[in-house]
Amino acid sequence: MTEEVFAAGTVCWTRETRSDGSERVLVLVIHRPKRRDVSFPKGKLDPGESLPQAAVRETREETGLKVRLDQHLGTIHYDLSGNRRKTVQYWAAHVPQRTVRELAFQANAEVDAIAWVPVDEVRDQLTYAADRELFDVFLKLAARDLIDSFAVTLLRHGKALPRAQSHEPDHLRPLTDFGRAQAAALVPILDAFGPRRLHTSTATRCVDTIAPYAQRRRKPVRQTDAISQDAWDAGELDGLRALVAAVVARGKDALLCSHRPVLPDLARELALATGSELGAYLEEAATLPTAGFSVFHLSRRHPEAGILSVETYPLKH
Repeated sequence: MTEEVFAAGTVCWTRETRSDGSERVLVLVIHRPKRRDVSFPKGKLDPGESLPQAAVRETREETGLKVRLDQHLGTIHYDLSGNRRKTVQYWAAHVPQRTVRELAFQANAEVDAIAWVPVDEVRDQLTYAADRELFDVFLKLAARDLIDSFAVTLLRHGKALPRAQSHEPDHLRPLTDFGRAQAAALVPILDAFGPRRLHTSTATRCVDTIAPYAQRRRKPVRQTDAISQDAWDAGELDGLRALVAAVVARGKDALLCSHRPVLPDLARELALATGSELGAYLEEAATLPTAGFSVFHLSRRHPEAGILSVETYPLKH
């Protein structure tokens, strides 16, 4: 029986402004002395770790960069010795030029050198065909000026006390102990994507789901009836549409915490606001368990290009 080994990594990039005012994209590659190869930062998952967490941690351990994950680029597979097969997921990760200039890389056991390489020269430097195929996805996005992205995360609240067991109005139903544990567990995986502008339904179960992450990031939580179940039940969707339109127009990473029946309308409005095709993928992304979330990646420069990629957690099999 083949043993599956899971790993995660990043394609880090920066946009350099040259002395003549022109711009060019540079991509980070690493050299590993033990394997004598050139590749991208990546590594295996620690016990209990999610793929996004691993991608961020490994990038920091190997390069010193603390990144936020942008759009998902894909997955590569290759065989290892001992009847093992490795699966690696990759994300793009933008690094500001100031961070690049201030980075003091220190060689370590895994990586002895890093280099920022012009985007059109990277492919020829990569050792492995699988890495080159993965990088082709990034190249296609770069050719369309779509690598500079932002994310809108749709989050369903954690497990709440059932209506039959609550003596409070529906919007005041609290999280259960399990729901509070879910909220705490969300913090490190949400932190990998780093949403900065936090919107939530006014329902207690939504506010309390996002609270641990907001406290970790020291971000204010914007409570709104626009994405509450009460407004949705009343057929009042104008506020929801206006909020989604504002989030897209702002072009910054945002999170919206809401309710099971409201999430499909949020996903649909997100697609409409970006000129994306409607389809079953939206329903799948909006059909979430408690404390589940989907991350929709959009172009910062060309939001009208539509949804670039969607990923859902916990992973669906």
